[in-house]
This record gives sequence, C-alpha cells and structure tokens, in this order.
Amino acid sequence: MTGRRLGFFTRLLDDAPPAERYRLAAEQIAHAERHGFDTAWVAQHHFSETEGGLPAPLVFLAHVAARTSRIRLGTGIITLPLEHPVRVAEDTAVLDQLSGGRLEVGVGSGGTPSSFAAFGRDSSERAALYADHLAVLVNAWSGGDLGGGNRLHPAAPRLLDAVWEATFSVGGGERAGRAGNGLMLSRTQPRPKDAPDLTLAEIQRPIVDAYYEHLPAGATPRIVASRTAFVADTREEALRHAEAGLARAVRHFELGGFPVPADGGVERLIAAFDVHVGTPDDVIASLRADPTLDRVTDLVFQVHSVDPPHPRILRSIELLATEVAPALGWTPQPPTASPTELSRT
Repeated sequence: MTGRRLGFFTRLLDDAPPAERYRLAAEQIAHAERHGFDTAWVAQHHFSETEGGLPAPLVFLAHVAARTSRIRLGTGIITLPLEHPVRVAEDTAVLDQLSGGRLEVGVGSGGTPSSFAAFGRDSSERAALYADHLAVLVNAWSGGDLGGGNRLHPAAPRLLDAVWEATFSVGGGERAGRAGNGLMLSRTQPRPKDAPDLTLAEIQRPIVDAYYEHLPAGATPRIVASRTAFVADTREEALRHAEAGLARAVRHFELGGFPVPADGGVERLIAAFDVHVGTPDDVIASLRADPTLDRVTDLVFQVHSVDPPHPRILRSIELLATEVAPALGWTPQPPTASPTELSRT
C-alpha cells in the first residue's frame, strides 16, 4: 500500500453507556493519531444502539478535532436523505474551519428503512432524495445561490474535493466516478442469492471498474476500502474475541431476516463476515489475498463485527500501525503530540 493512507474506523459500539462510548472512541482516534494513522472515520446511525452508537457524527468530530492535531477526520457516512443539505453544508464548513481543514465528508443514501419515518421521509424515495440533497450540498460549498441571494458562510470550496460516496452497487460506482468524488467500499457486502460463495473482492471488482471507467480525464482517483481487522498478540486471543463478537453479529443478522450459516465454527463466521483476524502475520497474509486492496488509495480498518474490549482495540491499533500496515508498504506519519500535550510545553 505504498503511497496509500491508513485509516481507523469506528461505529462507536463499545460495551458502555453513550457518554463512555464517546470517550472511548475519542481515545481510540487519538491513539491512532499517535501511531501515525492518516485518517479516522465515524459512522452515523439513528435510534439503534446495537447498530451504531452515533447519530450526530459532526458534533462528535468537532470534539475529536480539539483533541487531535494532524489526523484527518471523516464521516462514514452521513445519511444524506435524512438531513437538510444546507444545514449539512453549514455544519461541515464550520467543522472544517475548526479542524484546520482536516474534514473528509462521506455521504450515502443508506440507513434502515424504519429510520426514515421519524424524519418525515419515505425510504422508497431515498435515491432521489440523495441525489437532490447532494446537488444542494455541492452548490452550497461552491458558493452558489441558496435562495433569496443567500450564500454559504463560511465559504467551503475545499470540501468539493473531500466528498466520498458510499455504495454497494455498480451504478453507485459510476455515479461517484462521473462526479470525480471519492468511492467508499464497505467492509462486507451481502452475497447474491444465486452466488452465495462469491468473495468480497469478486463483488467489489465491478464497482471499482465502473468507478475508474467513468472518472473524468485527469481526475485523481480516491477509493476507500474499509476492512474488519482485529489483531492480537496470539491467534488464540484473537479467535476468542472473534467468536464472541461474531456470535452477537449472527443474532443481529437473524433478527433482521438475514440468516448467516453458523456451521463450521468461528472460522466459518470469519469467512462469512469477511473478517481479518489473528496475529500480525495472520492478518498480513489474509489482506494480501484481497486483490481489491491493490486498487485503492485508502485502507481503513475497523473492529466491527468483532467489537473486542477497549484495551484490545488499542492494542490492535498499535499492531496495525507497527507491523501489519508497514508490511503492506505503508509509511507512518511522524508522531505528533495532542493539543493538550502541546499546551504543556
């Protein structure tokens, strides 16, 4: 991954009340910065603490920006159909100013269908809402008229080059490429019913192909590949946490009507959830077997669906930065002090 950026991603699913989840996630991001990670990303989920613990990613990232000095901060994603695009433009513009220009804006049309009703939206219209809201957002950042001669303040033209579109589909890859935006690939994807044994790379290859084919001439490609990776000092420790976490994920999928084959033990679950788990050598080997990673610009690691305890997440971050990513060709950023540490010097 020479020349590629290394990222840390969290859905804020630590086994703790909300305030503690926020504290732990902020500590994990600061830990990632200290170990040279280039980016940190947070997900947005509404109403369900088991799916994701953060409904307001920009508020949280403003807090994290005050605790960090270098690491870039991204949303993965903002569910754009559920947001007022002018408010998103304003909030992202202010956060980009507060963070010193470190914001990356990942957007998507996702979200559970039941969430749409609370926002007065129809889930069946999500694609049209997404397209309309993204157009308003881009117009606002571009300095366009928002009605009545009103224009965005503060101005945010830099964010035009910080847009990332998340998608599961070839059409989504085409759309992101045609716009010259970044492409966000998921850590896992549902397999087609007629091809349940497809690998994640086989599913995502046509999405990446479509993105590159439709990227304007001269545009710089930007592709994030999110991958689940939990690294421990021993394989036994890694498998113990993986077995517990993936068993919880199976129950969650079954409740949602998506049964996951449980026969074959933890190794079968690791394959079903596209998880990279084990010692540094184990994870290096499994990542090298993923051909998608040769075509991306950003490799972003999360621990979901394993979701081990906080100390083990910190250790996994360390091992990713010191052993796994360097073996894949990544060069870490120089260590930095936090704003709090800088104020003491």
